[in-house]
Amino acid sequence: MNAPVKTKRLGFFTRLLDEASPGERYRLATEQIVHAEKCGFDAGWVAQHHFHEAEGGLPAPFVFLAHAAARTSRIRLGTGIVTLPLENPVRVAEDAAVFDLLSEGRLELGLGSGGTPSAFAAFGYDSADRAAIFDRHMAIVRGAFAGKPLGVEDILYPAAPQLLDRIWQATFSVGGGIRAGKAGDGLMLSRTQPRDKQAPRASLADLQLPIVDAYLKALPAGRAPRILGSRTLFVADDRNEALRFADIGLRRTIDHFAAAGFAIGGGSLPELIAAFDVHVGAPDDVIASLSADRTLERVTDLVFQVHSIDPPHPHILRSIELIAEKVAPALGWRGPSAERRGRLAIAG
Repeated sequence: MNAPVKTKRLGFFTRLLDEASPGERYRLATEQIVHAEKCGFDAGWVAQHHFHEAEGGLPAPFVFLAHAAARTSRIRLGTGIVTLPLENPVRVAEDAAVFDLLSEGRLELGLGSGGTPSAFAAFGYDSADRAAIFDRHMAIVRGAFAGKPLGVEDILYPAAPQLLDRIWQATFSVGGGIRAGKAGDGLMLSRTQPRDKQAPRASLADLQLPIVDAYLKALPAGRAPRILGSRTLFVADDRNEALRFADIGLRRTIDHFAAAGFAIGGGSLPELIAAFDVHVGAPDDVIASLSADRTLERVTDLVFQVHSIDPPHPHILRSIELIAEKVAPALGWRGPSAERRGRLAIAG
């Protein structure tokens, strides 16, 4: 159960936080996913956020991913996550089924109960009820994929039983890990988590490895584990340049992280990097820091995002290249060979 996963899948995640208009954000995020495919990444992921542009203004992930699918041919496309309590579960199942059909089977369906509390009010819900709503909506989505009647006799069209094997659940808790494991779903681990006041300096592995253990213990016999580890990673050719962008980006988010319960310390850049679980620098720097992350030994899917650093778009593209060329192979990813990556880039 504790053996590290030798061969991993590689993903790129965007919250669409470029400093630009909404249309330009969507264009840049699409270009980043297209670039990730050219570099050999296995998956591109997007988050759903309602209303709040500073959180990542993408309320309609299936619409966006359909656009990205039309610009790509191989890379898998995932929702990380759809906030299920705020959605009509039948429509989620329908949108997922149609998207998977149009993308030729490339959807990875990440679902979660999270979301900004004020967004729940806008949809007529109380955020305190999110867990119960999530369970109810998840049962409907899962039943729809299984071909069970919706209402009296209607069933999902187009049928999508294949999506039962591509559901992922995001969680911060051991209980959430047990829930995902019992269902046979994939487990999505976050890039960072608030620390308990009793252990403000706990490592991310201290928080997440118990979730992994609980998930694996609950997984039905014969069901292959799917464990996604998301991490903030920005890599540049020059270490000082990477740190300069990190200093700018992380200081923009101090108030947000402090409100979420993070212990920031004195506020120096090294303290911010440690408090927010960020990996930043030249390739050798980030390989060393990621290799020290014990959780990543256990994951099947390595997924990297530049948030909360959020450097300019050209630097994100270069970071994607360096991840594929140097960083991910050192962590167990066996993607396309350099020769194949070159052919993919030329073809694009």
